[in-house]
Amino acid sequence: MSIKKILLTVLIFMLFFTTAAAAQEVLTMATTTSTENSGLLDELLPPFEEKFDVRVDVVAVGTGAAIELGRNGDADIIFVHAREAEDEFVDNGYGVNRRDVMYNDFVILGPASDPAAIKETETAVEAFQKIKAEGAEFVSRGDDSGTNKKELSIWNSAEIDPEGSWYLESGQGMGPSINMANERQAYILADRGTYLAYSGDIELEILNSGDPELFNPYGIIPINPAHHTHVNYQIAMAFTGYLTSQQGQKIINSYMQYGEQLFYTSAIDAEDLVE
Repeated sequence: MSIKKILLTVLIFMLFFTTAAAAQEVLTMATTTSTENSGLLDELLPPFEEKFDVRVDVVAVGTGAAIELGRNGDADIIFVHAREAEDEFVDNGYGVNRRDVMYNDFVILGPASDPAAIKETETAVEAFQKIKAEGAEFVSRGDDSGTNKKELSIWNSAEIDPEGSWYLESGQGMGPSINMANERQAYILADRGTYLAYSGDIELEILNSGDPELFNPYGIIPINPAHHTHVNYQIAMAFTGYLTSQQGQKIINSYMQYGEQLFYTSAIDAEDLVE
């Protein structure tokens, strides 16, 4: 075979694979840093991508930023955890067909020395009140994330305006914020999933948990194609169906870190999942 024919053959193959790659559909998902930090997406996305020949591009930001990406049409779907903000997003016509997917809970972390003595408190509000009274350092994400929204709602319920040298805003995601609190031996509100994912590398402990106020549900919301006509609505709905199906819910239900389950299914009860 001549050099010319060899080069032509190589060119044809390159064009073929380039065209095939370009033809693969892409789903852009805006989600929370806590979801990504937990490691769950590494287990959850590959089966969907293989089944539908789709690449899922994940944009991990705070819930507020994820909702804004959806509002602007810069994502096809959002996967977040701030129910009030989610409902407002749907009510304003930006999202459709919201579905419950999973839940875990928030926990209040702190140093083992527990200078504010919150370990014996029963509620998150009591814990926050004692942290403020002691003037113990508290790290806030300060990023309009779902975790930040929950934290601020607890301060509000405690009738406290968090400000002063004891109150530190990281402006970062859950993982870096936990690391910052760990370095300063400060208190922080975190989702249990991210805490468990980081627990092997930090000294902070769970000092308050179990309050119903700390319930943390996650929802999936496709962007409304009537509002942003360019979004990949069909694949977004396919992904919604996958997350809430037996397959997706079983992956969520079985995901473990350090011997503990990180998330619990809400689309299908665990006892109804088929083995």
